[in-house]
Amino acid sequence: MESPNFDTIRQILQDIALSQKELSQSQKETDRLTKSNAKLIGDLGNKFGSFTEGMAFPSMEKVLRKQFGMTTITTNYKTEYGPDTLEVDVLGIANGMVNAVVLVEVKSHLKERDIDQLLKNLDRFRRFHPEYNNKKLFGILACVQGSQEVREKAITAGLYVASIHDEVFELKTPAYFVPRDFSLTVTA
Repeated sequence: MESPNFDTIRQILQDIALSQKELSQSQKETDRLTKSNAKLIGDLGNKFGSFTEGMAFPSMEKVLRKQFGMTTITTNYKTEYGPDTLEVDVLGIANGMVNAVVLVEVKSHLKERDIDQLLKNLDRFRRFHPEYNNKKLFGILACVQGSQEVREKAITAGLYVASIHDEVFELKTPAYFVPRDFSLTVTA
């Protein structure tokens, strides 16, 4: 076998350099496509979340009026307290005999972190709105799906859980459920 000459080695190095350049361009294109797909997936998730919220709002308004006696109901509630912002999917308020506030978070798929987030928001609501300190404060997690285990954790925490049935959200509370009045304690 004869040893490669200078021209052969130069050609091999040029081929390697060209291959590396093509690989680098391919990796850049793959990165671009990955970012594009991540954005599309994120947008799809946001649209599904918006769809879920849109489906939940009419049902939750009925639940809040009929089962909780709420007289003021707003969706996509957002308020600021200093540099901090609080966002709530549905907020119900009632004066008079009922004298309560209900925060509703809508989720397409209920996870444990959603329970923690609502508990944190209930506590933050008190700090953002001391004018409601004389009212009872309750929380509802409305979800399309979620494991029985996570639902049970929400119920154990004193949160109401609403689930979808025949395209309508309904409260699903077991006989042993005791709703927690979050005005009485600090939660987070």
